[in-house]
Amino acid sequence: MSRLDDPALVASEYADESRLRRRAAGYAGAGTREDARIPLVDAVVAAAPRRVLEVGCGWGELAEWIARETGAEVVAVDLSPRMVELARERGIDATVADVQALPFADGKFDLVVAAWMLYHVPDLDRGLAEIARVLRPGGTFVASTNSRLHLHELRELVGSGPSTLKFSREDGEEHLRPHFASVDRIDVDGVLELTDREGVEDYVSASISMSPFIANLPQHIDLPFVARRGSSVFVARKSS
Repeated sequence: MSRLDDPALVASEYADESRLRRRAAGYAGAGTREDARIPLVDAVVAAAPRRVLEVGCGWGELAEWIARETGAEVVAVDLSPRMVELARERGIDATVADVQALPFADGKFDLVVAAWMLYHVPDLDRGLAEIARVLRPGGTFVASTNSRLHLHELRELVGSGPSTLKFSREDGEEHLRPHFASVDRIDVDGVLELTDREGVEDYVSASISMSPFIANLPQHIDLPFVARRGSSVFVARKSS
């Protein structure tokens, strides 16, 4: 079974954006009916930050969105040089860096964002400690992730087994509590609807955890194929 925090696997997956863009359809695509990023952006806007850091920024779309909605100074980091390149093309101040060793001074940011990336961090406790370190007293951390039941029907279809996310809806608060004074959770549920077999195959082939089981995909699939989505946004606050 693929480990989502395997550094070599993560480096390979994010060396280019093609598979990531297909996976992103699971929470923001046309077949999801509800963009799971909206509650995350709403939580950022509600905190009224002036300086924002996004860790694991991908191609920079979310950082650009946050800058537009808040008027804040937004900087971003990602381990992938390709993702940093794409983010910079959007005008984002992006740098190649590891969340486990952030190149910023203590208390530099009002808010840090981590969107669907903490389950890739090998030493999650160290990464969260770094995030807390660069937040000012009273600062806010906004993180999104999935439930371990996210797209369960798709997993059953190919027999990939249960999710092994280590920062999930189910255990996210447990990981955050040692580093933050308060933790709230907003659940964002819905469905992913795939209208043809090609779409199902395309999504499975782009999935890190399901793609090794692509040969198990049945020839006949009842369509449209509907899988339940389960995402959550955690809003954690540092003590003042």
